Amino acid sequence: MRAITKGAEPPSLTAHRQTPHCDYDNYADKAALRHALVSEQRGICCYCMGRIRNGPTSMKIEHWQCRHWYQDKQLNYSNLLGACLGGNGQPPHLQHCDTRKGDQDLKWNPADPSHSIESRLRYEPDGSIRSNDDEFDRQLDQVLNLNLAFLKNNRKGVLDAVLSWWRHEKARLRGPVPRSRYEAERNRRIGGVGELQPFSQVVVWWIEQRLARM
Repeated sequence: MRAITKGAEPPSLTAHRQTPHCDYDNYADKAALRHALVSEQRGICCYCMGRIRNGPTSMKIEHWQCRHWYQDKQLNYSNLLGACLGGNGQPPHLQHCDTRKGDQDLKWNPADPSHSIESRLRYEPDGSIRSNDDEFDRQLDQVLNLNLAFLKNNRKGVLDAVLSWWRHEKARLRGPVPRSRYEAERNRRIGGVGELQPFSQVVVWWIEQRLARM
């Protein structure tokens, strides 16, 4: 999970909120909303960090505070996120992200700067995602199911790749990797304005841990 910087909402959403009897279901321009969410999240699911694409069969529009309990937030752009399909149609134990979450609450919102989402997470060598906040740690497992085997394996693969890069750099330099090389590798992963690689935040987290110890 990575911090999401919300951009400008689609003009059609602004206009829709000003119409009588407006709600999420009768908002017709969901394609524009999906485009805005995918763009600001750089093609990454708000929860698992897997790939999402702009299209009704390629992603879901997630209400961080669900429509059932928070009807006043259903057209609030700050409450809307782009999520993957999350095993839609699969048994509950194979579902994740918004599909698994349903109407349940989460303690922290990746799109709220005051929640500092990245500081609340860590990644274990086996690819597990964890939090030092006990309640949120439980939600990562039970509400979002982010430690599903294939998600753990994807994160472990990314961790293994950055460890391989680190070992190669140490051997090439015949000594410790300097701060500038860590920073360059981190920036390579998150720089630019296009799509991010899936699960790239795991690498960013690992590099930030190294930098903090230097």
